[in-house]
Order: sequence, then C-alpha cells, then structure tokens
Amino acid sequence: MQKNKIYIFILLIAIGVSSCSEYQKVLNKGTVQDQYQMATKMYESQKYNKAIQLFEKITPSYRGKPQMERIQYMIAQAHYNTKQYTLAAYYFDKFVKNYPKSSKVEESAYLSAQSYYLASPIFSLDQKDSYEAITALQNFIYKYPNSPNIVDANKLIKELTHKLEKKSFEIAKQYYHTTDYIAAIVAFDNLLSDYLGTSYKEEALYYKFKSAYELAINSYIAKKEERLLNAIKIHERFKRSFPNSEYINETDKLSINLNEEYNSLTALKTETNGL
Repeated sequence: MQKNKIYIFILLIAIGVSSCSEYQKVLNKGTVQDQYQMATKMYESQKYNKAIQLFEKITPSYRGKPQMERIQYMIAQAHYNTKQYTLAAYYFDKFVKNYPKSSKVEESAYLSAQSYYLASPIFSLDQKDSYEAITALQNFIYKYPNSPNIVDANKLIKELTHKLEKKSFEIAKQYYHTTDYIAAIVAFDNLLSDYLGTSYKEEALYYKFKSAYELAINSYIAKKEERLLNAIKIHERFKRSFPNSEYINETDKLSINLNEEYNSLTALKTETNGL
C-alpha cells in the first residue's frame, strides 16, 4: 500500500514536470496558434498567471481578429481572479469599449466597477480608485437599470461614499488637533457641503464649533468680534440640529463664555468710543 502511494506521488511529479516543460516550450518556441491554445488551456485550468503571460505575448498577433474578443475577456478575468484589480478594471473597461455588442458587455461593465471597488484602499490612503469605482458604478446603474447587480452596486456606492466621508472627516479633525483652526473650519464646511447626509454631521458640527471657539477666544482684537459672532452662530446651528447631543452641555458652557467675551468686548468698545 505504501509503495503504491510512492508510485502515485512520483507519477504526479512527473506529470507536473512534463506539463511545466510543455508550457515553457510553447511559451518560448511555440507558434502563435499553439500559444493561444495553451493560454486557453491554462485559463480553463485556473492557472491564470501563466495564461496572462501567454495572452500578453499573442495579443499583437490577434489584434483585429475574431479571437481577440475572447482573449480580451479572458485577460480581464485572469487579472480579476489573481486579485490584480487595478489591471482587471483597465482590461474590463477596454473590453466594454471595444466590444459594446458582446453578450458579456454588461457583466464586464459591472466587473470593471467592482474591480475599482476592490482596488480601493483603506480611507487614509489615496482614494483615486474609490472615485473611479463610484463613477463606474453610477454609470453601470444608469446604463443597466434592470440588472440583477443593481442592489449590490448601490451597496458598494454607499460603502465607498462612507469611506470618502471618513477620510474627509479625519483630515478636518486632524487640522483641529494640530490647532490649525481656520483650516479645520474650512475642511468641516467642505465635508458638510460635499456629503449632505453624512453620518459624521453631528461630530463635524461639534468640532467646527470647537475650532471656531478656540479661534475666537484666542484671536487678536481686530478679528475677535467677528470670530466671536461666527462661533456663536455655529453653536446655534449645532444646537438646532442636535438638541439632544451628548456634547450639548459642553457646548452650552463654551457658548456662555463666548457671549460673556462678546459682551465685554462690546462694552469696552462703547466705553472707548465714549471717551
């Protein structure tokens, strides 16, 4: 029994070596037709990296020929299945553009958008792929409103949008924590205008008010009155929007300070003008 297992193991190794040798032979010295057949064989065997290598080699020879439609589709799928999502998106986009009448064009349009989504990194990194994914998904929804992938496409857009909101919020909060209050206020305003229904609205308004408060309280005299009034208005907006916020007691106390500071400043100006 043990000997039989050894023989089977040796046989499998021999087959693997032979297969590898055959692949290398076709890759390096095979005809274009041989390489096409081997590429298809590798693709169907889910040996996608080997298939990609062959497809890239034969592409110039098949450009403009009927086989090219299938080759481009398999190249895109091979990159997708090896998790090379940026390249997959590129090749699916290319397929959609080159073969708009293909039976696989709807599938490819969705896989292109999904590839951009899968290439999208964590929120703290550059979000180019996230923007690309949202655009591609929105275009897909517009072009194929009856697709069975519509529900998933909308879910992906929602998830990507939240990621962009989070990045915008964290950048604004970073300005606050580094005491760059003017930049923080601008960044929170951008977040609130770019993402009207953002889940970060309460925190954004809270930190915007805190930024305005610190800016006003520590401002030099020429700007102080204007900044105090601005901070008071921001607090009023925050209180109207979130009257039951966990931050309301804190912001009410800070608002009292702002009003006292503003009243003192107004009284001082009146006294100075009287003199």
